[in-house]
Amino acid sequence: MAEKQFDLNTPLGLAEFCVHTLDMKNASDIRLFKVDEQTIIADYYVLCCGRSTTHVKALSDEVEYQTGEKGVEMLRVDGRETGTWVLMDYGSVLVHVFTKDQREFYKLEKLYNEENEIDIKGLLTGIGAPKDNEGETDEA
Repeated sequence: MAEKQFDLNTPLGLAEFCVHTLDMKNASDIRLFKVDEQTIIADYYVLCCGRSTTHVKALSDEVEYQTGEKGVEMLRVDGRETGTWVLMDYGSVLVHVFTKDQREFYKLEKLYNEENEIDIKGLLTGIGAPKDNEGETDEA
């Protein structure tokens, strides 16, 4: 099967490439939102979780490395020191990599409705990390 091609010269292509890269590094609960009608800051937000601060830093490092390999430079990064929420600014795309606790605290996805979310199932390999609630059982 051929590897998916991404047009990193478009905001959506760059966002999808970031989703794919995060998935390949076992990020969990990856979501992609089109936010250009709600904010002038970016066209797309990519959100995901890492299992630990070390994993959050590794995820952000991998996105920076992979985009750099494709000739796309990150404009700014914030939060790598603590590794609980790393924000990566690519101009038209903002990548948010959280620990689970920080993601639950800030709830950025609550700012956008289902109409803003882009279906990324076709971008996910199936080898990445499960969603944060998969594998949990409800014991009463």
